Amino acid sequence: MADTHTRYGHTEKDIAQDFAEHLKYSQDADLYHTTDQNRYTALALAIRDRIIHQWGKSRKTQRTQNARRVYYLSLEFLMGRAMTNNIINLGLEDETRQALSSLGYAYEELADQEPDAGLGNGGLGRLAACFLDSLATLQIPAYGYGIRYNYGIFRQQIKGGWQVEQPDNWLRDGNPWELPRPDIVYPVQFGGEVRAIREAGKDIYRWIGTETVNGMAYDMPIVGYGGNTINTLRLWSAKAANEFNFSEFNDGDYTEAVRSRIQAETLSQVLYPNDTRYLGKELRLKQQYFFVACSLRDIINRFKRQGASWDTFPSFAAIQMNDTHPSLAVAELMRILVDLEGIEWDAAWEITQAALGYTNHTLMPEALEKWTVPMFQSLLPRHMQIVYEINYRFLQKAVSFFPMRPDLIGKVSIIEESNPKQVRMANLAIVGSHSTNGVAELHSQLLKSDMFPEFNIIFPERFNNKTNGITQRRWLLAANPALASLITAAIGDRWIRDFSRISDLAPFAEDAGFRDRFDAIKKQAKIHAASFLASDCGATINPDTLFDVQIKRIHEYKRQLLNALNILAIYVRLKDDPQFRASFQPTTFLFGGKAAPGYVNAKLIIKFINNIATVIQSDSQVSPLLSVLFMPNYRVTMAESIIPAANISEQISLAGTEASGTGNMKFMCNGALTIGTMDGANVEIAAEAGRDNIFIFGHTEEEITSLKATYSPREWVDKNPLTRHVVELLDSGYINVNEPAIFAPLRRSLFEEGDRYMLFADMGSYVETHDKVRTLYAENRTEWNRKAILNIAASGKFSSDRTIMEYAQDIWNAKPCPVELDDSGDTILKDAGNPVRSSGGKKKK
Repeated sequence: MADTHTRYGHTEKDIAQDFAEHLKYSQDADLYHTTDQNRYTALALAIRDRIIHQWGKSRKTQRTQNARRVYYLSLEFLMGRAMTNNIINLGLEDETRQALSSLGYAYEELADQEPDAGLGNGGLGRLAACFLDSLATLQIPAYGYGIRYNYGIFRQQIKGGWQVEQPDNWLRDGNPWELPRPDIVYPVQFGGEVRAIREAGKDIYRWIGTETVNGMAYDMPIVGYGGNTINTLRLWSAKAANEFNFSEFNDGDYTEAVRSRIQAETLSQVLYPNDTRYLGKELRLKQQYFFVACSLRDIINRFKRQGASWDTFPSFAAIQMNDTHPSLAVAELMRILVDLEGIEWDAAWEITQAALGYTNHTLMPEALEKWTVPMFQSLLPRHMQIVYEINYRFLQKAVSFFPMRPDLIGKVSIIEESNPKQVRMANLAIVGSHSTNGVAELHSQLLKSDMFPEFNIIFPERFNNKTNGITQRRWLLAANPALASLITAAIGDRWIRDFSRISDLAPFAEDAGFRDRFDAIKKQAKIHAASFLASDCGATINPDTLFDVQIKRIHEYKRQLLNALNILAIYVRLKDDPQFRASFQPTTFLFGGKAAPGYVNAKLIIKFINNIATVIQSDSQVSPLLSVLFMPNYRVTMAESIIPAANISEQISLAGTEASGTGNMKFMCNGALTIGTMDGANVEIAAEAGRDNIFIFGHTEEEITSLKATYSPREWVDKNPLTRHVVELLDSGYINVNEPAIFAPLRRSLFEEGDRYMLFADMGSYVETHDKVRTLYAENRTEWNRKAILNIAASGKFSSDRTIMEYAQDIWNAKPCPVELDDSGDTILKDAGNPVRSSGGKKKK
C-alpha cells in the first residue's frame, strides 16, 4: 500500500483502491447493500478525485499567469454522459477498465448507469458542450455559465404514435461529477420599483421593493484532452432567500410556510418551460435574467479581487453570449457599472461593448427573441430604463446613416413599436457588443444581406463568420472506437488533437484492404445500433439494410415532413411497380428528435411518421424491404450509438433557413454520406468533400428567394405524377384510418398556408436523389465506401478546435495558458491547513 496514490495515482492499482474505498466509505456498500448505481457512483468519485487534483492546479496556474478568461454564457449545455469522455481525456481508459476487471466488473455495465445530463435540447446546447471541450484541450482558460436544471426538457415517450412528455429527473440519484459551492451565492432581484435620488449633482438610481431569489453555484469539471487543463462549467441553482416561514408553520399554514422556497426553485426547475402562455414566457425571461445576473456578479467578483481599474475589465474577461438568451447581459452589466460601481455612462458603455460578443444562431425572424415591454417593465424595471437609454443614444447615431428614413430607423430600434411594444433582444445584443458572428459562411452572409442589413451598414466591422464545429474526441474517438483505431493505425494519432491531420486519410480511400476494413466496422456499428435500440426502446431493425438517418429537433423548417413524404412515395412505388420493388435496396429510415410541447405541427409530424411506420410494418409485401422507426427520447447517448451506424445523413432544411447544423459534421466524420440542400454548413461540407461525394438536391437560397413571389404548392403537386399520387394517398385517409382529419393542420400548412418551407418545390429533386443514393449503395459498394472515406478525410475543417481558435484570435484575444500535469500529492496537507491560523488571523481569499 505504501506505493499507492489512492486519490490521484493513474495506475490500475490506484484506481481500483480508490473505487473500493469510495464504494465502502462514500456509498456504505457491502455484500448485502450494493447496486450498479452505487458502483457507478463510486467509480465516478474515483475518477473525480483525479480530476480535482489537476483542477486545482489549473486554477492556480491561470491565476498566477493573470490569464484572460473566456466566459461562455449559454442557456443550454447538452453534455451527454461524462464518464467515458473524462477517462479518455485523462488518458485513463485502459487503466480504468483493467481496474474494474480486476474486481470482477465490466466497465460498460457501470458506465451505462449514468443518465444524460438534462442541461440542453438541440444543436445550440451540443455546440456549447463541444466548445467547452475544445477550450480545455487548447488550454484556453474558460468558464461556462448556465442553469442547473433539476429536470431536462422532458423524457419523450411515444404512445399511439404521439409524443408524450414525461419528467426528465436526471438528478434523481445525484450527480457525482458536480461540486456544490454553498459559499458562492448571489441574490437576484425581480419586480419592485426604481427611485432616482439626486446626489453630488447627478441622479442615482435605486432598485427597491424587489423579490429576491438566491443563485447558488454548482461546478462541473471540463477535462481537456491530455488532462492538463481542467476548466469549469458553473451552473446556477435557484434557492429561496427565506426558505421557511416558521411563524406561518406554527399557525398551521403549512403550504404558505414553504411557498417562497417552491416559487424560487421554479426558476431552475425545468429547461424551456412551455411558453405558449404568459406565465411560461415570464418564467423564461426570469430564467434568463437569473443566470445572467449570477454569472456577471461572479465574473466581476473575480475581477475585483485583483484590485485593477475598471478600464482593464475587457482585457480580463471575454464574455460570449450564445444566442439571444444571455443578451440581458448588456443591460445588467451597464446596471452594475453605472448604478453599483458609479462609473459614468459613456465609460461604462465602452467597457460593456468591449467585453461582450454575440453569436447569432437563426435566420428565422420569428425565432429572434422579443419580450413585451409591460412584462419586461414589471420584472426588470431598472433594466427597462437602461434599455430605453441605450436605444435613445444609439438611434441618435443611427439617424445619420439613414436620414429621412424612419422605416429603417424602426428596423434597428431595440424597441419594436407594436401593440404592445416589444424589446428586441437580438438588436440589444448587436448594439451592446463589439462582435456579431454567424455560424456558417452562408448564414453569416445572409445575416448581413437579409437579416440585419441596416446594422451591417452601421457596424460593418462587427459582423464576422465562425463556422461551427464538433469535437472529434467525443464524436469519433469515443463514439466510434473501432473506426478511430483504424484511422490511427493508418495515419497516427495526431488527428485527435489536430483534426486537420485527418486529411492524411484521403489516399486510403483507394486502398481496397482499408475500404474492406471500413465496411466491416460500419457493419459492426449497425449491429451495435440495433442492439442499443432493442435495449433502449424494444425496437427491432435489420442491420443488413441501408440506414438512412434524420436526428434533430423536430421543426417544420428542418423538413422531417419532406422525408416522410418521400417514404410514402417509396411505399407507393413498392406497391405499384414490380420492377422498382425487385431492384429496391432494403432501407431502414431512422428518425429522432423532440418537439416543443406547445408546437402542434411538430408533434403532428411525429405522429405522421409513426402512422407511416405502422402502415409499412403491417404490409407483408413492403415490410421486408422498407422499415421506419421513430426512436423515442433522442439524446447524446443515443446519437453516439446511431451516428457511427448511419449510411445516409439527412440534412434537408430549405436553403436559407438553417444557420449551420452540427449533426451533419458528426455524420461526416463517421463516414456517412450527406443528402442535403445547399443550406447552412452543407455548403462548406460540399466544398471540402467535393460535390461528387455529397448528394445535393433542391433549390438554392437565391432560387428560393426568386420563387417565393409566385410559388403555388398546388401547381408543383399537379405537375409531378408521383407527388400527386402521394398527396392523394394522404387525402384519402389511408395512413390515418379510424383517426379522421388528424393531419388536417399539416395539410393546411402545405396548401392553404402556402407550403412555407417549399416541400413540394424540392420533392421531385429529393425523390430522384434518393434513387441515385440507393442505386449506388446497392450496385457499387466499393465506390460508396471510397466516398465515405473521402468524407472522413475532408472533415478536418469541422472540428470545434478550429472554431475556438478563430474565436480566440478574432473576437476574444484569448491565448493558451499551459498547465503542467501534477502527479504528486506534495501540497495536499498544506492545502488542508487552517487558512486563518496560517495567515496570522486573516482568512485567505
